Amino acid sequence: MTDPARSDGRKAPPKPYTVADGERRVRSFVLRQGRFTEAQQRAFAQLWPRYGLDYAGRPRDLDAAFGRQAPRVLEIGFGNGEALLHSARQDRARDHLGIEVHAPGVGRLLNALAREDLGHVRVYHHDAVEVLQHEIADGALDEVRIYFPDPWHKKRHHKRRLVNPAFAALVVRKLAPGGRLHLATDWADYAEQMWDVLDATAGLRNRAGPRGHVARPDWRPQTHFEARGRRLGHGVWDLLYDRA
Repeated sequence: MTDPARSDGRKAPPKPYTVADGERRVRSFVLRQGRFTEAQQRAFAQLWPRYGLDYAGRPRDLDAAFGRQAPRVLEIGFGNGEALLHSARQDRARDHLGIEVHAPGVGRLLNALAREDLGHVRVYHHDAVEVLQHEIADGALDEVRIYFPDPWHKKRHHKRRLVNPAFAALVVRKLAPGGRLHLATDWADYAEQMWDVLDATAGLRNRAGPRGHVARPDWRPQTHFEARGRRLGHGVWDLLYDRA
């Protein structure tokens, strides 16, 4: 059967793959897209060619994508891009990759990157596990950051949590020796699960010792919601692991 979009009978080239396409397995996220403003839509149309990386499902040449050789920091689930933008401003010697499935947050970050002309950032709008599995070479990352992942607080939903043994082993493969994994959560039971998983993962060493955490590092900005939670007495746990 020919593609109806082509009158010459040839198959049209595939569209860039997005997180909404294909078979959906158990995910660590749901697509709560929220309000997608006109400015954010324009950002995808106008700025994606500069900052965006389309998921292709094969190893990516990051030197070509960034136009240079440099250590690389990956933030998974960057939300509205606040932490990623802060890091890119402060740390221009390293390249920054961000992965986020929610389009409004991606659009907001694209606009911010263009306003500040930050050329050492690239963004995926896709599932982070698939990007890590298929597009990032083993040992390619200097650091992986996961800030406030969805806690899936109901016990029956814990299987959806991002941090699990298979994911931890995948991160270890992608980190260079001496690389760093930084996580933050404001859910005590998720911090416990992170310790259960990561303290037992071969190739990772908890910088603060078993079941230890550290004060918020300078490279992670405090969010408005985090500050409000602290005023209400809520805890926040920053976990740092080194790749042995």
